[in-house]
Amino acid sequence: MKKVMELPVMEQFYTIQGEGVHQGKSAYFIRLGGCDVGCVWCDVKESWDADKHPKMQVTELVERALSHPSKLVVITGGEPLMYDLTYLTRELQKAGLKTHIETSGAHPLTGIWDWICLSPKKFKHPLEEFYPHADELKIIVFNKHDLIWAEEHATQVNKNCALLLQPEWSKEKEMLPLMIDYAKSHPEWRVSLQTHKYMDVP
Repeated sequence: MKKVMELPVMEQFYTIQGEGVHQGKSAYFIRLGGCDVGCVWCDVKESWDADKHPKMQVTELVERALSHPSKLVVITGGEPLMYDLTYLTRELQKAGLKTHIETSGAHPLTGIWDWICLSPKKFKHPLEEFYPHADELKIIVFNKHDLIWAEEHATQVNKNCALLLQPEWSKEKEMLPLMIDYAKSHPEWRVSLQTHKYMDVP
């Protein structure tokens, strides 16, 4: 397989992980450009067109990640698995960094990962290969039916996978009370919030 030595990068930044199991940890984020999932409520639609973002060498991405104190690197998008991430993740890990990914699972799984957050979307369903490997299943709740949809995916992940419900930001006030009640009656689920938006950090 040909090494992917450069990738379209929308942005990269050092911040606090705002959501999911690792919420609250300092992390270096690399947001890749390009997405064909097309979530109507996506808050980074400017990431969708990969051609609008400059390509960067993997070596430079690793160097920038190493310039910050945290050893945690989160690869996100867009949809980062539109690209083969094997070389990027191998080089990050060789440098002593932990590799996390946030993905819809709509493209084949590549890369070497310490943590896989699978966040499936109705607009383009995940590939079945993801379910055994997911460390975290994060369902974005836009309407009440998404709770039913969440259970459909929960039956397919491995028994150690963390199950999280997260309100879509514009629907938070409406959906959060339903999610709280649901998590109380289904304690295998956790409620995840986009705490970076409350903290006003990237």
